[in-house]
Amino acid sequence: MARRSRRKHVVPAADAQMSAFKAEVMRREGYVVNPSRPDDVKYEVAKSLGIPLEHGYNGQLSTESAGQIGGQIGGAMVKELIRMAQEKLANEGRQ
Repeated sequence: MARRSRRKHVVPAADAQMSAFKAEVMRREGYVVNPSRPDDVKYEVAKSLGIPLEHGYNGQLSTESAGQIGGQIGGAMVKELIRMAQEKLANEGRQ
C-alpha cells in the first residue's frame, strides 16, 4: 500500500500555487515536468540519480535514497525562494 502524504499547507488554497512553483523550479533545473502532474517530477529526479523509484509501493527503497530524491526537489525550491527573497530585498533597498 502506498503511503499518502499527510502534509498540509497552512493556507489550503496554496496547494495549487506550490505545485506550480515546484513544476517551474524543476523545469528550470532541466527536468521534464508535466504542469498538470508536477509531483511526477520525482520519477525524473530518481532516474537521473539512478534510484529505482516506481509508481506505487517502494518499500525496497532505503531512507537515504528517498531522501536524495526529496532533497533534490526541496533543495531546488528552497534555493529559488532564497533567490526571490534576496531580489525583493535588493529592490526595496533601491527605492
